[in-house]
Amino acid sequence: MPDLPAEPSDGADREAGPETRIPWPLATGLGLQLAGMVLPGAVLIPTVVFRSASQPEEVVLWAVFASLAACGATTMLQAQRLGRFGARYLIVAGASGATIAVSIAALEAGGPALLAALVLAMALLQLGLSLRLAPFRSVLTPTVTGTIVMLVPVTVTPVLFEQMNNVPPGTSPAAGPLCALVTLATVAGIMLKARGSLGLWAPVIGIVAGSLVAAGFGLYDTARIQDAPWVGVPTAVWPAVDFDLELGTAFWSLLPTFLFVGLVCTIQTTSGAVAIQRVSWSRPRAVNFRAVQRAVAADSAGNLLSALAGTMPLGARPNGAAMAEATGIGSRSIGIAAGVAFLALACLPKALAVVLAVPGPVTATFITLTMATIFIVGVKMVVQDGMDPRKGVIVGAAFWIGVGFEHGAVFPDFVASLTGGLPINGIVAGGVAAILGTLFVELTRPRTRTTEVALDASSLPQIREFIADFASRSGWDERMAARLDAVSEETLLTLLGREETATGPRRLLVAARREDGGGAMLEFLSARGDENLQDRIALLGEASAGSTRLEEEVSLRLLRHLASSVHHQQYYDMDVVTVRVEPPRRTPHAT
Repeated sequence: MPDLPAEPSDGADREAGPETRIPWPLATGLGLQLAGMVLPGAVLIPTVVFRSASQPEEVVLWAVFASLAACGATTMLQAQRLGRFGARYLIVAGASGATIAVSIAALEAGGPALLAALVLAMALLQLGLSLRLAPFRSVLTPTVTGTIVMLVPVTVTPVLFEQMNNVPPGTSPAAGPLCALVTLATVAGIMLKARGSLGLWAPVIGIVAGSLVAAGFGLYDTARIQDAPWVGVPTAVWPAVDFDLELGTAFWSLLPTFLFVGLVCTIQTTSGAVAIQRVSWSRPRAVNFRAVQRAVAADSAGNLLSALAGTMPLGARPNGAAMAEATGIGSRSIGIAAGVAFLALACLPKALAVVLAVPGPVTATFITLTMATIFIVGVKMVVQDGMDPRKGVIVGAAFWIGVGFEHGAVFPDFVASLTGGLPINGIVAGGVAAILGTLFVELTRPRTRTTEVALDASSLPQIREFIADFASRSGWDERMAARLDAVSEETLLTLLGREETATGPRRLLVAARREDGGGAMLEFLSARGDENLQDRIALLGEASAGSTRLEEEVSLRLLRHLASSVHHQQYYDMDVVTVRVEPPRRTPHAT
């Protein structure tokens, strides 16, 4: 797949980012590690889903194969870029745990054909959201996405803890704990104390050490490896070719649940795309929401493949962000290597058997360490956006609501009667709670005033009149009104400087509201430009780019001086510049 030119908004800072070129042996090794992190879920989740729905064994084998192949293709697409598909970041795809319950229900109601039709509907929903993501910016905030990332380990760790005790009957009681302890001590010890490249190989070394201990107790399944063929694919009939075009009651009854779960999966992908951008660069950068849009679009393409193949949905996994956080390397080359590894393992049963033969205590311990890192990534996403009492309440309540629903502790009988017996995933419950809390805060804010003008210098008098009226209605003095007027002027001039190459008339929507803390929040919604203002303002203290015009740099410096914060969200259909302005401090009178 050919690479398209990198977006100008990705910047020129390449010393430690997704475009970093690393040696292919290192990329291959890290890609195999990343594939190993996701592989147990990518194999076990579809296996559990199709077997729980009493599907024939040949259908189960085909579902596992198709799931691995779709995950590999989607992971490679995320690392590349094809038009508006692919984030061009290290984002790995895996079977979606949030869709387990609804996938089982679909298979029981109508088999693989019904599941394929519902997954196709989910893919179309995600495609639509990827094209129009900007209107959801007030909902898909770092508070919501960070909370969902924090809940990912909550939904996985109960299964992992059970796997730590997954040993054959008659095995020594010390076998499981000893395998887990050796794996934990090896991985954690190397990551905490090792220097240089040795730390990058801590997971592989830990798995090998744990597997050697397991082999001493007879837990490593060598028979599985011996019986598996070298190369091959399942010979089952392709189940998705029998799409039921006359969609019946089962489809329409399950469609709302599938679409909501699809929204949750989209939020997970958004969270993962934001998280990988947070940890991929050597210095903080503004989130590129065009890359987020492309990540969601790539997920929709992956689910289209899953629908056509007749397997369950997939979604972006946060393991790539966890690896970048732990290793300091976020090169997208690792994603390409991981995708190739998925495709190879899908067609190499013996190689897949080598991984599947690793006993449960070793695999569970390794993934538990990864989940701990993922939890911290979610915490950082929430904290980096700024924490206040309202966000604290939303994050805390949503997180513990998710924990409660995941463990069936929140009115289980009543909830089961509402959902028809389907359990509510912790990510779904916590995500809904975070979204509702965020919407409540947005709807109860002071009234927002808006005006729409042409994106042109001639519109400055209209904007000034609008800002003056807003300041007067808010009860601010002349100093605050003058500051708001100056911020509006500098923002408009900066946007105009970035729109010179655009063709056709452009519109600018200006929104203003008074914040509870006494400040003002101004939003400028316009057609997209090429550079991120937030990054440009952050870089003003460093050497300026030679191509930057003096007038634009002066405007940015004034904007930084006048505003307490500037956030720039870039989408394909619009740019959103949010500026917070605090009232000038009163100077005490001399005595």
